[in-house]
Order: sequence, then structure tokens, then C-alpha cells
Amino acid sequence: MKNISTNWRRPVCTIALAMALLCFAVGFNGDSRVIALEQSTYQNLKLFNEAMDIIEKNYVEKVDPQTLLQGAINGMVKSLDPHSMLLTAEMYKELQTETRGSFGGIGIEITVLNDVLTVVSPIEDTPAYNAGIKPGDQIVRIDDKPTKGISILDAVKKLRGPENTKVKLTIMRKDAAQSKDYTITRAVINIKSVRHNVYEGRIGYIRVSSFQESTAEELKKSIVEINKKAGVLDGIVLDLRNDPGGLLDQAVKVSDIFLKSGPIVSIKGRVKNLENTFTARDDGDEPTCPIVVLVNEGTASAAEIVAGALQDNGRAVILGTQTFGKGSVQTVIPFEDGSALKLTTAKYFTPKGRSIQAEGITPDIRLEFARAPEEKDHEAVREKDLKGHITGDEEKAEKTRLPKKAPDDISKDNQLKGAVDLIKSWKIFEKMNSKG
Repeated sequence: MKNISTNWRRPVCTIALAMALLCFAVGFNGDSRVIALEQSTYQNLKLFNEAMDIIEKNYVEKVDPQTLLQGAINGMVKSLDPHSMLLTAEMYKELQTETRGSFGGIGIEITVLNDVLTVVSPIEDTPAYNAGIKPGDQIVRIDDKPTKGISILDAVKKLRGPENTKVKLTIMRKDAAQSKDYTITRAVINIKSVRHNVYEGRIGYIRVSSFQESTAEELKKSIVEINKKAGVLDGIVLDLRNDPGGLLDQAVKVSDIFLKSGPIVSIKGRVKNLENTFTARDDGDEPTCPIVVLVNEGTASAAEIVAGALQDNGRAVILGTQTFGKGSVQTVIPFEDGSALKLTTAKYFTPKGRSIQAEGITPDIRLEFARAPEEKDHEAVREKDLKGHITGDEEKAEKTRLPKKAPDDISKDNQLKGAVDLIKSWKIFEKMNSKG
């Protein structure tokens, strides 16, 4: 695609060409509705041209036409939904770096909720996580500068930076009488997306914190390791709590690791060539033991694809609370100048045809996370809470929070303990049935 150029300062020819192409595409079939649409589009483009011309000639200070055009494009994309955005060349590079699991910053997932910069989730074992930043925290200032009206892109620029530099966050927390300052030292965030453990001798635990380029391979290695340690597994707990998602292809590959056959996810949008249905393949090494998947309000996007695939194929029991509900697919379209458009192009559907957009995955066994008495509640942030989100059929809300990490003493994590107990019960009933 060509760069936006200063030729747009007088876009009459551009508008005329666009109109000619539009008319050619519809073929002048005499449809009055098409003609009305053409006239409306022309009038709006003419209005845009006139407004830009007035601003250039009359604004109190001289403005760069490129800045105006950039702002116009940003406004257009921002009006669509919370996940579509125009990425500068710098931000596009950072996005590519982030999906590889390494970037400089403090390690938090953020969004804008009710015009306030809000933490969706701190990433495990990062400076923000270790400093005590929590889901639902409102970032009211960054380095003493108010964040009111700030965009996600600008916030990310301010939060990220070279290793060992500091950033000051002023946090307002629900039910807190006043804000609190956190001075956090940036680090190179090397995210290990998969961790594992073994409980009760023969119950494997696998924690997936995000879906990056290497997640499926890391998961395969974790399964090998827990099999070596446990011998024959009685079951697997797959922990997807507070997993914000990531790469679609990794969600498909992770699901395929546990499924011998059946659909995984379907992608459907307006553009037919973007539609696709992903199906599991029998590789001969899929785990055959019972699986329990842990989810909560921070389980989003790619993580919801995995939970939905295993649930609909009858391969796992889902335990926890309602998930985030991000059921849309973003396509990143690069431009020649190094920038890119991140655009919502489709929705994804579970094997049984469920759209989870703004709804989420409903667990088979609902179990709230039990907080310590001294811990205050934190407002859960879900897709349905985001301004301009794509509306789902139902919109629900939950409140829960995950402990910092799965403890060696599982009694401190009632959801994990519930999953382990469920697998133990599963094995007991299997023995009872085998005795006739």
C-alpha cells in the first residue's frame, strides 16, 4: 500500500477518482440506494476536505497536514471497536517483538475503560506484577502527568522504555480512600508462556500465561517433563486464568495437542476468503488422561478458543468463573512506511457454533476464587465493559482474582485445589466402575 502523501492537501482529484472506482464497482445498475450511498460518501469526503482546508489556513498555529491526516485516520479507526487501531512504525515493531516474548517495559496489559486507563492484568513475574499492580487498577497519572484522554498507543509509549529506567504510576484502586504512587523499574520482559508442576504425585499442572510464537512447543516439552516426573498421569490441570490471549495459530496448535479429532474454532467475517475452520489432527501422542481447565475473567481471546474447543469436544471440564469474552479476530495489515493497521476482521466461534463475543465461556463447574480476608475486592474488567465493544447476545459480569502464582501448597488456591480434587474423584469413580 502507498504512503499517505501531502497530495491529500487538495484531494478533489482523489475524491473524483474514488467515486469513479466506486461507480465502476457497482456498475451503475440504476439502484437508487447505491446512488444515494455514493452521494452521501461524496458529501462527507467534501466536508472532510473543507474542514482540513479551514484548519490549515485558520488554526492559531501552523499545523502539519500529515499530522491532521494521521489524527483523522486514528479517529476513524478508534470509532470502530476497542481492538482496532493504527500502529505507528515504532508500535508495529514493538507488537512484533512482544509476540516473540521479549520487550522492554514493566509488564502489564492495559485498556481504556470509561475513558480511564485501566489495568487488565499484570504479566506474571514482571516488575509491575512484583510491585503489586492488580487487575482493575486505574492508572490516573504516569510520571505525574494525568492520563485522562490518553490513547492506548500513547500509554504504551510512556510505560515502555530501556531496561533499568524508572516510571512512576499513580494508581487509584477500588474502595481506596486515595491514590497511591508506584515507582517501577523497567526491565527486559522475557515472558515464559508455559510453566509446569506435578501435584499429588501423578496430577500434572500446566500454566499457560499467554500465546506467543513458541507456546505450543513449550507446552509439548512441559507434557514430556511432567510425564517423566509422574510416570503415568492421573490427569492434567490446564491453567488459563488471567491469560490475555495472543496468536491465533498458537491457540489452534495448543488445542490440537489435546484433541485427536474434531473442529477447534471457526473464523467468520464479511470477507469470505478470511473464513476458515480449523480441525484437530490425530498425531498419536495426545494425552488420554482427564483434563480440567481453570478459567476466570482474565481468560481472553486465544485462551478462550482453547477452553471452548476442549469443552465443546467433551475433552475437558472447565472450572472457575465466566471468561473475558473477546471473540473477535484482529488482522495486522502493514503499510510501506513501516506502520500498520490492526483491524477487527472476523469473529471466532467454538466447535458448537457459539460466539463468545462479550459473553465468554461459561464454566462447567462454577467456583469463585477465595480471597484472603484482608484482601479488598478488585473490579473485573471484561470485553463487555470496553467502550465501543462489538455487542454479544448476552453480557455478564463477575468479580474474582488469581493469586500471584500457583503455590506449592495448593490449599492457598481453592480453584486449583478444586481441580486436583476433581481429578482424584474421577480416578476413584473409574476404579469403582471397573469393579462392576
